[in-house]
Amino acid sequence: MTAFTAHAGNGLSGTLDGKRLTGGSLRFIASRSPLSPETEQAANAWSEQGKTPLLFLEDETFLGMIAVADTIKEDSPAAIRQLQAMGIRVVMLTGDNARTARAIGAQAGVDQVISDVLPEGKEAEIRRLRQQGRVAMVGDGINDAPALTSADMGIAIGAGADVAIDAADVVLMKSRLSDVPAAIRLSRGALRNIHENLFWAFFYNVIGIPLAAGVFVPLGLTLNPMFGAAAMSLSSVCVVSNALRLNFCRLYDTRRDHKGKPAAASGSTQTRTLHIKGMMCGNCENHVRTALEGIPGVSVLQVSHTAGTAQVLLDGTVANDALKQAVKQAGYKVTAIESQEV
Repeated sequence: MTAFTAHAGNGLSGTLDGKRLTGGSLRFIASRSPLSPETEQAANAWSEQGKTPLLFLEDETFLGMIAVADTIKEDSPAAIRQLQAMGIRVVMLTGDNARTARAIGAQAGVDQVISDVLPEGKEAEIRRLRQQGRVAMVGDGINDAPALTSADMGIAIGAGADVAIDAADVVLMKSRLSDVPAAIRLSRGALRNIHENLFWAFFYNVIGIPLAAGVFVPLGLTLNPMFGAAAMSLSSVCVVSNALRLNFCRLYDTRRDHKGKPAAASGSTQTRTLHIKGMMCGNCENHVRTALEGIPGVSVLQVSHTAGTAQVLLDGTVANDALKQAVKQAGYKVTAIESQEV
């Protein structure tokens, strides 16, 4: 095969025996060749079942379609419920189409599903979510590495790609999602331990240092140096003993979980497809991307001068006029905008 090309987040193409072979998502294939209503209906039916349809072309002739599906691990729904019980809002970022993503999200029990996200769009979406509060990102692939770096806390699956592991702050060695709430319990226990040690150290020094310095001599209160040394030793023993209590932390016990206040979603999340007139090359794509990313709350998922479109992810409060004006200032014209809730 020659002229092999990987279209990130969309599909693959290459030339074999003089024929151009293309495979990928429904949206990607439909942009290259018209599909029959029956084919689109069958693909959508698979998507509703949580499966991802993959379509194939020979030149512009439709060859066929297969469906693939991710299986949800048995402990994943329980882990998500534990995170929600802790007051954490769980969001699923995926490159799958909206129908497939909603089906998987319903099975997993997440709070929000953001679909049709290309690899570069994950990082942009993490930046948008960080405007609402602190964000932890869990991922395992090469495409997740930029998002893991952008998050306040990056958590990598141990069985994932080395790039993702290097980009993360925490690595789950057993590759189980149930270890995410366990890691949070451990971190909360460590922070509580630090606060306790700081309190007792402060309390001890506020009393002990003035007494050892002789501040209370006029009142007849003195401190024998031997007792001072013993008190210092006892203080160290107490601090170390308190720290060692972490060894008895029950990482999988949900009974003592503290429920915090989750960050609220800022309106409904939408993907909007802008049909743009005037883009001719890759530089035009960069101009449009830069213009749209300058709008607060907008994440650019994809810009294509060949299709004449730009796809953005945003909340429902962003007006279409703001998108049109930004593109106009870049030297191009928006002819239509299509919206879809995610």
